[in-house]
Amino acid sequence: MSFGVSSASWREVRRLTVLATPVALTQLSSMLLWTIDLLMVGRIDVLSLNAVSLGRIWVMGTSICAIGLIFGIDAIASQAHGARDRERLGDVLLHAGVLALGISLPLGALWLGTERLLLLLGQDAATVALAHRYVVVQIPALPFFLLFVALKQYLQARGIVRPAMWVSFAACGFNTFLNWLLIFGHWGVPKMGAVGAGVATAVTEAMMLLALLFLIRRFRLQRGAATVLDLTRLRVKGLSEIARLGLPVAVMLALEYWAFAISSMWAGWLGPTELAAHSIALNLASITYMVPLGISLGAATRVGNLIGAGEPRAAQRAAWVAFVLGGGVMSLFAPLFVGGRNIIPTWFTLDVSVVALVATLLPIAAAFELFDGLQ
Repeated sequence: MSFGVSSASWREVRRLTVLATPVALTQLSSMLLWTIDLLMVGRIDVLSLNAVSLGRIWVMGTSICAIGLIFGIDAIASQAHGARDRERLGDVLLHAGVLALGISLPLGALWLGTERLLLLLGQDAATVALAHRYVVVQIPALPFFLLFVALKQYLQARGIVRPAMWVSFAACGFNTFLNWLLIFGHWGVPKMGAVGAGVATAVTEAMMLLALLFLIRRFRLQRGAATVLDLTRLRVKGLSEIARLGLPVAVMLALEYWAFAISSMWAGWLGPTELAAHSIALNLASITYMVPLGISLGAATRVGNLIGAGEPRAAQRAAWVAFVLGGGVMSLFAPLFVGGRNIIPTWFTLDVSVVALVATLLPIAAAFELFDGLQ
């Protein structure tokens, strides 16, 4: 029984599911790196939980613009792949890598001012001081992280999505081990608390790039694209093209994230309990959001490939399928938030007042889940 849905649409559902599932799992794994930090530092005290939460909100709120700009390669690379243009693919990766390195410099400088800027936003001084240390130790990993994003998007545009997924899975385990080692102090390593979580994240992000490069070389995933290390092919036009396409994505992602980040800042004005509860609820909502985000990224690749191959009607069908899948998945998460509102918060902290407040916030998060997925 097809319920009026064409066989072509069902085939597109299968194709998009095969492509988008690893992408969604990769996005989910990346988000889990932050969640692991919260889960583990939450066992120390509320101050550490709030510092990591505030620091991570600052990190994501600033780096989301850089990530959005790099996403500008999606349309270019996917269309080049669909058209089988090897030279174009090589040029895209070269320019994306240079753009990622260039963005990391001003972003790192901005992170150096974390303490001053967060104090200007009216946050608690003790929380800000610890959040600053958590953020600053991650600066050396910035180029690695942004290069990983560029390489991941490039491979995804070519329909190669599993390597980044496996790297992200491994990163979650590696980060958990480093957190255990550095946060709590084991095997003779001094106990570093929240700062240890920052160091663990930085090392993990550097290892993610190295691991992905290893897989590319090991399985010869560079086949099908021209050599990309020829700097004589570097052009301002190539950089500006990626930035031009990525800017609307960066603005969209930033505005959406900042809307939630600002509410976290307001929660920080109310007190440590409110900030901790809001951070946990925001983290849970962000985890579920990674699934429709992965579907949309997979759809962008699929649509770009079809346009590059000269099949606009099939591209339109793929876009509509992604829209329905995104909304459908999020409609499944909402009941989990409502049903588990008294249990899920205890995974992050045993503070009774924080748990009680999170339990009141999760039904609100459940209410906007569907709309979050559709947009």
